[in-house]
Amino acid sequence: MTGGFPGVGTLLNAAAVVVGSLLGMLIGNRLPERTRDLVTDCLGLVTLMMAALSAAAVVDPALTTAVGTGAPVLIVLGSLLIGGIAGSMLRIESRLESLGDAAARWSARRRGRALDGAAEQVEADRFTQGWLTATLLFCVGPLTILGSLDDGLGRGIDKLAVKSVLDGFASMAFAASFGIGVLAAAASVLVVQGALTLVGMLLGAVMPAAQIAALTATGGLVLAGIGLRLLKIRQVPVGDMLPALIVAPILTSLVAR
Repeated sequence: MTGGFPGVGTLLNAAAVVVGSLLGMLIGNRLPERTRDLVTDCLGLVTLMMAALSAAAVVDPALTTAVGTGAPVLIVLGSLLIGGIAGSMLRIESRLESLGDAAARWSARRRGRALDGAAEQVEADRFTQGWLTATLLFCVGPLTILGSLDDGLGRGIDKLAVKSVLDGFASMAFAASFGIGVLAAAASVLVVQGALTLVGMLLGAVMPAAQIAALTATGGLVLAGIGLRLLKIRQVPVGDMLPALIVAPILTSLVAR
């Protein structure tokens, strides 16, 4: 499938998230709380499954060939440690929570709702959880990277078209539980995939398969943290771990050399 212009695949993906989120919010308001909790549990389990599939990239032949059979796990561990420490020092998680607080208050005002302190915090947590969960789910993985680069290189939007269908259904399910925060993830899709498409346009295939595999495996473990949060097992500070996604391909390049 050939796009009419570079970036059309990202626009299609963002539109699918918007439509799915709106449908999810419409359905979610009509569901009892116990049903929304069940949906959240199902999403947590599916997120763990997707995390496992992504983490399996640690044994990708391209990665093991580039750095050796013993190094991939250490690369992922090092990426999480370095990225997590950096994210903790930068207070990314708390900054995201502050962003969620502001967005929740704005959303409440737009809907004419007056929230007391406790209800406002619940709304803010719900927004942040929805936005962060959906952003990680939609923006981490081989389809995001390869699809966006293919779009920028003029190779078509086949990968992003498939991803759009998947993200549309996922956003519908997430929005039924988390509401408008999932809708905000459409902006994350535009920014992340738009940037990768631009990279593809300007620099060509800039990221070898080994770096993509390391990024995917590291992202899988971050997704696992999201799954644990959804299942209310442990509130893993996944926001602080986001820099690991930048560290992973850099560390892979250093080890390969």
